[in-house]
Amino acid sequence: MISLSHMASLRCGALRSRLIASAVAGIGLGLGLGSVAYATTVTIAVPNNNDLIEMKKLSPVFEKANPDIQLKWIVLEENVLRQRLTTDITTNGGQFDVSAIGTYEAPLWGKRGWLVPITGLPASYDLDDVLKSVRDGLSYNGTLYALPFNAESSMTFYRKDLFAAKGLTMPDHPTYSQISELADKLNDRANGVYGICLRGKAGWGENMAFVSTLVNTYGGRYFDEKWNAQVDSPEWKSAINFYVDLLKKDGAPGASSNGFNENLSLMTGGKCAIWVDATSAAGILYNKSESSVADKVGFAAAPTQVTPKGSHWLWSWSFAIPKSSKSQDAAKRFIEWATSKEYITLVGNDIGWASLPPGTRQSTYARPEYKQAAPFSEFVLNAIETANPNDSTLKKVPYSGVQYVGIPEFQSFGTLIGQQIAGALAGQISVDQALQAGQAAANRAVRSAGYQK
Repeated sequence: MISLSHMASLRCGALRSRLIASAVAGIGLGLGLGSVAYATTVTIAVPNNNDLIEMKKLSPVFEKANPDIQLKWIVLEENVLRQRLTTDITTNGGQFDVSAIGTYEAPLWGKRGWLVPITGLPASYDLDDVLKSVRDGLSYNGTLYALPFNAESSMTFYRKDLFAAKGLTMPDHPTYSQISELADKLNDRANGVYGICLRGKAGWGENMAFVSTLVNTYGGRYFDEKWNAQVDSPEWKSAINFYVDLLKKDGAPGASSNGFNENLSLMTGGKCAIWVDATSAAGILYNKSESSVADKVGFAAAPTQVTPKGSHWLWSWSFAIPKSSKSQDAAKRFIEWATSKEYITLVGNDIGWASLPPGTRQSTYARPEYKQAAPFSEFVLNAIETANPNDSTLKKVPYSGVQYVGIPEFQSFGTLIGQQIAGALAGQISVDQALQAGQAAANRAVRSAGYQK
């Protein structure tokens, strides 16, 4: 017979065992939760273009291979993204660990010490495989400050079936005068087909990306060699009057609200006879799962007029790590993966070889699958390699850049000029009024920054 005192002792022992077991379990549970809680969050800010939305879709592949890293995506309209990133980087805000920036920001922000230099890449990354012109555009004083996700120039897309039906031919190297004549003959608004689609949405990287190349080939420039603004010059007036008249006559309705994404949607939906825009659109236009005109698209060089100089741009959406990031090592691991050969293969297997992120690696253009799926590949590579940011105007200038002026102040006055030109396109002001306002803004910006002597 067990004594009461012995039973009490057993109960105390059992209780003690349960408490110990619960404590151990609790510690284990705490460790388990802690391993999730202490996963490093990498916040990534990108524009809402197709290539980067595809990356967001594929990003669980990275997270599975890197369970200690959790990705947080901020996907924004291009103009909004640029405002957010600029505010964050200039105020040392630290909101983002990876920023999608381009050939405009990378050298300027790198020079100011706002970005983490990209060094110590593993041999397997094969940095030498990345196109030199693209690497150079993302560097300052020989130091790389971003890794390119995709790169682009500009080109002319057109509907071969519509041209054939009218007995028309697109020249390999059209002039803007020829483009205007062709657009006029192909414009068929009654049937929802517009002669031409061009960027009209205001923004230094939206309408001004296209407009700057138009002005270049008309012989214009933003500044003379002494930093005197040239925005109200005869060359600018000729170019912008041509642009406004062409879009009013043969463009899509509401053209002043249409940027890259809107025109891409119009083109893939069969609404545009001609479209001059980024070479990066080719992969979508030729992909049958994304484009209703995939078997009907032809391509030619970006148009020229007075001079071929500066007629096609150079840009790269690239990943940089702000100095204010508190997760720099994890961010670097992500951008290495996002710009790797392995990621490019992942895209090919997921949505098709025509839609690979273009313009960054020599090996992409050597892939048999890409050559077969992308008849435009060699043309695009040549356009990227021949765009020259250091010789993009007929007359000499004190700045670099094809579709932008490579100084920090451009972001402000370039946006204002874009707003004025969008206003002229919408019929709110005259072209002369728009350019006078742009001239004043450009002069004011460089004078206050000390460029003018």
